[in-house]
Amino acid sequence: MPARIALFIDRPDWHARQLAAAFAKAGVEAVPLSLRGCGFSGAAGGARLDLPSFAGELPLGAFVRTISAGSFEQVTLRLGVLHALREAGVVVYNDARAIERCVDKSMTSFLLHRAGLPTPPTWAVESLDAARAIAQAEASPARPLVLKPLFGSQGRGLALIERAADLPPPEAIAGVYYLQHYIGEEPGRWRDWRIFVVGGRAVAAMVRHGVTWKTNAAQGAICQVVEPDGQMAALAVAAAGAVGAAFAGVDLIRDAAGRLLVLEVNSNPAWSALQQVSRARIAEALVDDFLSHIATSSTPQANDDAAPGAGA
Repeated sequence: MPARIALFIDRPDWHARQLAAAFAKAGVEAVPLSLRGCGFSGAAGGARLDLPSFAGELPLGAFVRTISAGSFEQVTLRLGVLHALREAGVVVYNDARAIERCVDKSMTSFLLHRAGLPTPPTWAVESLDAARAIAQAEASPARPLVLKPLFGSQGRGLALIERAADLPPPEAIAGVYYLQHYIGEEPGRWRDWRIFVVGGRAVAAMVRHGVTWKTNAAQGAICQVVEPDGQMAALAVAAAGAVGAAFAGVDLIRDAAGRLLVLEVNSNPAWSALQQVSRARIAEALVDDFLSHIATSSTPQANDDAAPGAGA
């Protein structure tokens, strides 16, 4: 009987099919689960994780492709399940700590700065007055700030802030102003690089040429495969390490002086656009690295011994 791992997904999309095929090729059964259907149960005999399709047992490992959006309470429970799996000795890839650090852009920026990696100046505040003071000191038409959702992806919700009056009210942005210096090489030229890091190695990369200043593939950017040079690869690997991610999509950009900066680190990156231009077998690289982590780990505890740790 093949080893069974949990594959956390929201729906059976292209990425899930790619991963399932790569697991099958490696002789492993990937059981698709949604974190929305998982939880905890506890009684005098101890606490246990409720994972559909595992009949009270723990998986050999857990691959986290996606965590669906939800209320604060729902997302906390889903992350709690991942924390509990790790506490029970299950290899979780990426684990909840890395996901938490990356989904919160302010924490990503903090960790990148703390690691001494080049990244744009960034501020995160709740007060509109504080945001206005930042914009008055830092923003201008020649050097705007980018307002980003604290939680978000694919270029949705981004706005350029040239003056304090451009700032929206707090209720329009979920009460947090995450502001970052706009970085560009030259007017009218919009591009950045997505480096896909797996197991401390840059396995694939592409340059994204934007049709606007938003360079996401979902915003219409034209993607071309590139071989990450030594500096790009080293910076992307260091960025993934700074947030504790076993795999990551790292976004790099050049400033007007040609210096590479880390924009973001995504702990649950999509790779369909990258796979269309790259010869690398990305799903197989992910599965091989994940299984290597399992091979060097200890056996998970029994499920009724699993304490639901909720801390990072």
